[in-house]
Amino acid sequence: MTTPRATTTTSPFSSLLLLPISPSAATPPRRARTPPPAVAHGGVRWTAGGRRRRRGCRAAAAVVEDGVLLPKEQEDDDDEASSSAARYDWREEWYPLYLAKEVPDDAALPLTVFDRQLVLYRDAAGVLRCHEDRCPHRLAKLSEGQLVDGKLECLYHGWQFDGEGKCVKIPQLPDGAKIPRNACARSYEVRDSQGVVWAWMSGTNPPDERKLPWFEPYARPGFTDLSTVHELPYDHSILLENLMDPAHVPISHDRTDWTAKREDAQPLFFEVTERTPRGFAGYWGKQRTPHLRNLLRFEAPCVLTNTLEFVDKDGKEQCFSAHFLCRPAGQGKSMLLVRFGSTQTSPLVKVLPRWYFHQNACKVFEQDMGFLSSQNEVLLREKVPTKELYLNLRSSDTWVAEYRRWMDRAGHGMPYYFGHSTLSPPPVPAVVEQAPAGAVAGMSASFPAKGGVGATHAPNPTNRYFRHVVHCKGCRDSVKRYASLKNAFAALAAAAVAAAILAATRQLKAVLLASAAALAAASYACNWVLSLITTNFIRTHRRL
Repeated sequence: MTTPRATTTTSPFSSLLLLPISPSAATPPRRARTPPPAVAHGGVRWTAGGRRRRRGCRAAAAVVEDGVLLPKEQEDDDDEASSSAARYDWREEWYPLYLAKEVPDDAALPLTVFDRQLVLYRDAAGVLRCHEDRCPHRLAKLSEGQLVDGKLECLYHGWQFDGEGKCVKIPQLPDGAKIPRNACARSYEVRDSQGVVWAWMSGTNPPDERKLPWFEPYARPGFTDLSTVHELPYDHSILLENLMDPAHVPISHDRTDWTAKREDAQPLFFEVTERTPRGFAGYWGKQRTPHLRNLLRFEAPCVLTNTLEFVDKDGKEQCFSAHFLCRPAGQGKSMLLVRFGSTQTSPLVKVLPRWYFHQNACKVFEQDMGFLSSQNEVLLREKVPTKELYLNLRSSDTWVAEYRRWMDRAGHGMPYYFGHSTLSPPPVPAVVEQAPAGAVAGMSASFPAKGGVGATHAPNPTNRYFRHVVHCKGCRDSVKRYASLKNAFAALAAAAVAAAILAATRQLKAVLLASAAALAAASYACNWVLSLITTNFIRTHRRL
């Protein structure tokens, strides 16, 4: 199959949108199959009849289901897939921890995978190391400690651990006494692959290198990318649903990146070409532009990929690729590593600073945050499968239904999950913070370094400063730089005004006052940049 010429271009600001892709990049289609839904271990088995069904809507839904709504049940005869899914174990996977370039050189980094608390750091040789974030002495968090000569020191009693997790120093140990053999921190294997740090979570089996994700576009000559890290206040399954939902983009992100427009909202077509125990893939596109067929691929445990390959007007093959690495960071929390790159660099990327693209990505997540947080809370409160709550349309929600059906097949191997027909809710529901709105959001966003009103220096996952800036060296450096410039310009402006008061001639006064005005304007511009980097986006209709 030949690659068709594309007449459209992709904006560099579309870093969080699903990208069009040509059919040539897709996997050859095969008969679509779905394994039967699994019974969640320790969870609830939901049958076709289900319970708490919307009685009043049942007859109406049956009438239009074939043409508009997705079916509630789906047949399957793939015994091999069912058998493989029965062996799924969330620990036998690689999880994206962080962007390698953002890992501090002089401090330990606390991270979480589901309910496992980890600490990531670089030793004296710069090698990435990962341990359980718990000192074997008295269970203090090792991430609260410091690095001493490349060794991780617990801040409680000063126990030090090497890169293998072995305790090499206990200050309180008598002279000549040996360090206990079991005084060690549990270690996890990590890999730096294409700029992403991955952790193998199994404590029993060696790492399976075949499962380590590899993104072919990033190995191409001339391929450049914009990568960002975001901490978000809702479950990773909600995040993945959102990222694989192209129908919401024109509405939720209208004019955010100069490409999404409300008037472009339209029916979509979908074609599932692959279902496996580890995910699914297929085509989607807009009914108004059926020649642009897009490929979406989900791969366990939390990787979503979209790639566009086309021939430009000069006959050259170009590639745009978006990768969304969604780490489960505990109940009601997720960490997203966004990687958006291409072989064709836009002039805007060369002119605009990186922080501009980062703040635009933050804006996209803030536009979704309110309703995604509430969706998370409803799932936790209702404790029913999504087929009892969602009204999925064929023309917009196929990938969402596919993802929840995959959870049916693999969820029994996870700490908790909400599938299409089955579920196993968390044993102890977490407290999920609602995204602030209106004046409260405005005040909270105005004090990013303090985590909002009444919580001095307390991390706030709904605040842009703690969701992104603290995870991004570039944005942190920009904040420091512009804050210093702002103060310097303000001081110089005040000095110019004072000098103008004391000036002997009218001409000198005018020059000094003009200089003061220019310096004040420069200080205001720096403050505007600081606000752009650190302040939450608030929709106009949500402001009080």
